[in-house]
Amino acid sequence: MHQLKESATDQYWGALREVMDPEFPISVVDMGLIYEIEKEGSTVHVKMTYTSTGCACMQWIESDIRNRLLDEADVDAVEINIVWDPAWTVDNMTEEGKRKLKRWGVRA
Repeated sequence: MHQLKESATDQYWGALREVMDPEFPISVVDMGLIYEIEKEGSTVHVKMTYTSTGCACMQWIESDIRNRLLDEADVDAVEINIVWDPAWTVDNMTEEGKRKLKRWGVRA
C-alpha cells in the first residue's frame, strides 16, 4: 500500500485520487485498489487489484486510470498490472474512504 513519505510518484498517487470508483464516489486510491506506482522513463506502471474477480467495471476503471495518468505532462504510456494476491479487503481502504462509505450507509 502507498507509503505516506514523499516519493517520485506522489504526483501520480494524487492524480489517481481524481479517478472514482463507479459504484461509490470514492477514489480508487481511497478504495485501496492501487497497490504500487512506479515510473520508468515516461511510462507509469500501476499495480492494482479489484474488490472482486467479477467486478463489472474493470475496463472502465482501467481506462479512467490510464486516461488520467496520460494527462500528466511527463507520461507517454501507462502499464496496468492486475494482481489478486494480496486479495483486496476493507483494510486496504484509507480512513477517508471508510468515512465516505459510512456516509453512504456502508460499514467498512
